[in-house]
Amino acid sequence: MRETLQAEARRLGNTVIWSWDGFRAAWATEKTLRQWTLANALSAALVFALDLTPGERALILALGLLVLAAELINTAIEEVVDHISPEPHPRAKKAKDCGSACVALAALAAGVAWVVVLVG
Repeated sequence: MRETLQAEARRLGNTVIWSWDGFRAAWATEKTLRQWTLANALSAALVFALDLTPGERALILALGLLVLAAELINTAIEEVVDHISPEPHPRAKKAKDCGSACVALAALAAGVAWVVVLVG
């Protein structure tokens, strides 16, 4: 039992390290990730400055994190596509455009949530 717990702790530690490495790598090269992070910091500050319910706060904060996750997925798609297909190709364009649409939809969802929370 102890060996199993130690192995799981190592896996969790590795997951944290790899995830942090991925975020740092994207942060270093992706201006849009930095922009969305700033937007999320401002959104988080506003969500605690306003008189909102815990559920409203949770929704806004969670959707902000979802936008960041979508941006990281988009970055991963772009990196893989550029590695596999450095030359322009319709399928490469489609993959990249779909990744971008993923970010746009997540951002739209966050915006809709803000509007519904503020307007009621």
